[in-house]
Amino acid sequence: MAKVTVGPMPYISVMPTVLVGANVKGKPNYMTAAWATVACMAPPMVCVALNKTRYTVKGIEENKTFSLNVPSLKQVVETDHCGLVSGTQVDKSAVFRSTYGKLKTAPLAEECPVNIECRLFKSVDCGSHLLYIGEVVEIHADKSCLTEGKPDIAKINPIVYAQATYFGVGKQVEKAFSVGKKYPK
Repeated sequence: MAKVTVGPMPYISVMPTVLVGANVKGKPNYMTAAWATVACMAPPMVCVALNKTRYTVKGIEENKTFSLNVPSLKQVVETDHCGLVSGTQVDKSAVFRSTYGKLKTAPLAEECPVNIECRLFKSVDCGSHLLYIGEVVEIHADKSCLTEGKPDIAKINPIVYAQATYFGVGKQVEKAFSVGKKYPK
């Protein structure tokens, strides 16, 4: 396989699309982000990278809480809208119905199948972006998206981001931590 260099860039081929929720000046705000992932298993933590200029940053800094809301494909229009407009110019509080969980200051987008409620653990200045690491306080999931009490990706039907395009999730290929056992010794 012939390889060519393409230059340094923050490249990961696919990423989940999430809505970062934060109360800004007492009002819920949602922004679209794709730079989110798991940060730690015990205690459970997730992280998201946000450009320092984003309006949502003000809310996270103000309240020390945020949410990561996992939209389904049927919310792609609303989700993209939240990434196209800034809360500094457009009130996005009515795009999703907001509810609150244990923290009372991290808005949860009710229409999203999964909401991850986070207490700010740490923020790391990475240059153009701040990496927010949040301790997961609670996960709220629609009952219809659960299998054996856990969120099921096939039922959630999340939005996947890659190459400035939204995708859905394909079919299951193999079981992780299992298929590798077939590797010849």
